[in-house]
Amino acid sequence: MAIDTAMHGERVDRALAELVPEFSRSYLQQLLGQGLVTINGKPVPKPAARVKAGDMVALEMRPTLQSQAFRPEQIPIDVVYEDDHLLVINKPAGLVVHPAPGNWSGTLLNALLGRDARAALVPRAGIVHRLDKDTSGLMVVARDRSTMDALVGMIAAREVSRKYLALAHKLWSGPDFRAVSAPIGRDPRNRLRMAVVDLAAHSGKPARTDIRLLASADQGCWVECTLHTGRTHQIRVHMASIGHPLVADVLYGGVLTGRMARQALHAYRLAFAHPVTGVPLVLEAPVPADMGAALSDWGLSYNPQHGS
Repeated sequence: MAIDTAMHGERVDRALAELVPEFSRSYLQQLLGQGLVTINGKPVPKPAARVKAGDMVALEMRPTLQSQAFRPEQIPIDVVYEDDHLLVINKPAGLVVHPAPGNWSGTLLNALLGRDARAALVPRAGIVHRLDKDTSGLMVVARDRSTMDALVGMIAAREVSRKYLALAHKLWSGPDFRAVSAPIGRDPRNRLRMAVVDLAAHSGKPARTDIRLLASADQGCWVECTLHTGRTHQIRVHMASIGHPLVADVLYGGVLTGRMARQALHAYRLAFAHPVTGVPLVLEAPVPADMGAALSDWGLSYNPQHGS
């Protein structure tokens, strides 16, 4: 493929996107990263390299890890509710929801594709919201496109109630109920984290979490968190911002314990009106064994009636 005068001086990745528009830019960038693109017979050193009029660009088409990620795998899924339109699953801690760098296989998406051939006909296999890899609990998944569109709209309109249980450090003080409204954005001091930010100085989005105390001990507290928005790491960031980082959440100041090797956060309750039938659905998932053991170590107990 020859570079014409209109593309002279363009980045090579952008030139490729124009030359072969039938492939995604993400796919082309992966080919670049694997040294499969050449200019005048020489491998392109980086996507930002500039092309010149008359350059001859060649690329070798190969499957990439990403292009092969959306394949079915036989991975067990704990389904707590299912009908023709949707299902609700209880995701275990450690299961990645969607393929991404470092986790191109073994994800919930792969499991959904392996469980039901219909999932391949729905974008992202019907996944409409996510949980962090090390957060356990309930997720709703659409089984057809119209249900998916409806669920996405309901989540955006805050018509899906999502409640979590969390075990956090430090004895609770103050009122038993706190509504934390604090915008969240990328931490300007550490781009791998999120943080409560000042929107006048940094980019971010409004976020609100309602936090209700269930039990407290000298070592820490057991709380229920209700999401009103769905920002990345929202509960983890808000809990840390009020001085109660989650147990084992080392990214946000938590400390590992003998029983918890991952952040002590569990999405235990989902409630919403069925997007097709209108029937109210209220689903709950029991406290995982690791969190239950950590609670017991601190002399705390969980009565399901307290989390209703």
